[in-house]
Amino acid sequence: MNTPDLSTLGAGFSHEALGSQAVFRQALQALSHPGRCIAVPSDAQVPQGAHPASAAFLLAMLDSDCRVWLSPRLASGPAALWLQFHTGCTVVPSAADAAFVWVAQGDAMPALHELEQGSDAYPDQSATCVIDVAGLTSAHADGAWELSGPGIQSTQALSVQGLPPDFTRQWAANQARFPRGVDVFLASESHLAGLPRTTRIATPGGR
Repeated sequence: MNTPDLSTLGAGFSHEALGSQAVFRQALQALSHPGRCIAVPSDAQVPQGAHPASAAFLLAMLDSDCRVWLSPRLASGPAALWLQFHTGCTVVPSAADAAFVWVAQGDAMPALHELEQGSDAYPDQSATCVIDVAGLTSAHADGAWELSGPGIQSTQALSVQGLPPDFTRQWAANQARFPRGVDVFLASESHLAGLPRTTRIATPGGR
């Protein structure tokens, strides 16, 4: 069995506590204001195949008690060892067993209903799914979603590139399972947008 060369791993935050706190605050903003694109500054050295915003988010959120599943592009690259080394997390082979699910841009997304849903008594035990996407903006662009629900005063526009065609159908079923269900973070290279399970998505033409 070959011993991994830890010297080739990228560094984490230059100041672990301050870096984690800063990213945690931005993630909380993203979840408190669904659909709003929140910048995630980070000086961590991101593993190949990962978006910096999602890598920083997981670096801040994971610890030795966390189980994480990585999509094939991430699992086959340095991301798994990078997360394990810096956070102590456990990488699991099944997305259904994970508290956090990380999907690289271009990889297939596990079905939301197959992830940990929590329960009516313990909804906080559900999974958080982090998806790297090709584009993310809160501008009112052609094809943009209109989000509504808690944390949104009226409606919030969100335009996303790189999700599977049936994502909004999956999301409607996920939202209907409240208080159970999965929370999602969408990540561009530098920004996060939160989709808590309470958020409703309206698409152009009602598709």
